[in-house]
Amino acid sequence: MVPMTRMNRRITLSQRPSGMPDDTTFGSDLVEVPALGDGEALVEVSWLSIDPTIRGWMAYDTYLPAIEIGAPIRSGGLGRVVESRNDRYPEGSTVFGMLGWQQYAVASRGLRVLPEGVPPEAALSVFGTTGLTAYFGLLDVGRPKEGDTVLVSGAAGATGSIVGQIARIKGCRVVGIAGSDDKCAWLTDELGFDAAINYRTDGVRRAIRSACPDGVDVFYDNVGGPILEAAIANLALRGRIVLCGAISQYNDAAPSPGPANLGMLISRRGRMEGFIILDYMGRADEAITDLAAWVASGEIQYRTDVMEGLESAPDALVRLFTGANTLSLIHISEPTRPTT
Repeated sequence: MVPMTRMNRRITLSQRPSGMPDDTTFGSDLVEVPALGDGEALVEVSWLSIDPTIRGWMAYDTYLPAIEIGAPIRSGGLGRVVESRNDRYPEGSTVFGMLGWQQYAVASRGLRVLPEGVPPEAALSVFGTTGLTAYFGLLDVGRPKEGDTVLVSGAAGATGSIVGQIARIKGCRVVGIAGSDDKCAWLTDELGFDAAINYRTDGVRRAIRSACPDGVDVFYDNVGGPILEAAIANLALRGRIVLCGAISQYNDAAPSPGPANLGMLISRRGRMEGFIILDYMGRADEAITDLAAWVASGEIQYRTDVMEGLESAPDALVRLFTGANTLSLIHISEPTRPTT
């Protein structure tokens, strides 16, 4: 019997974006799934995670090479192994990792098997790179101490909201910066932040000074730009700045000027440090153990914006930069179950 040919529906990079991605940025195709080689597994993708860092991968080399023109958009995802020549990824298991905007992905490494009972939404958010980025960025790079004041930009976003809750668990005073009154209310009323600043309506530098009268001990920055400059102006003695992202600048056609007050780090004896979550993946189990306990106890809450269909992925990415959502998950389909 001749095996059935599988066809792979993909959303690809048509051209590198200048400014906000649009319809000209993306293409689509239908290609035959290749035969597996030794050590490879075929994953039917059922969920995708849409993260701001994808925008950088489309445009230029970062800590990973830029996505090639004509290749599927790089993205985290989750799916079921439907064929395998790799003992680590047995047929029928559910795995998550860098699967891309496509219906099928072939992988030989870099995937994690999903434990029983973990929902896909949690695997791709609080237990995925979002939660790990929050955990290690705050605790290893920011090094908060009990009683410290922790300021978080992009605080209603997927990473920022978890950062603030971990800081609260660690006994810190937590202030979030977000882009609407509704988001600010969510931070204080539901997530336990001590205060929240609406950067669209409040004078940010003055508002930080009011909310953090003794200065900012740890600033976890997801935004960059003028908000980073305002935080530097309010940094406490020996304050720490964690550079996680610069979402306010990802769609700039030309490089934006840096903060004008970096010299204040000298007089404040401050430290500013960037990090990449790939450096911490060997310690992922450490973070997931703590995060799972906090989620189970109700100390950490998370939310996602689920959109249906692979074709909705480009719109979901753009929505991240308009403030329309926090973390988009794309539900492509229910994976094929193995027959018995």
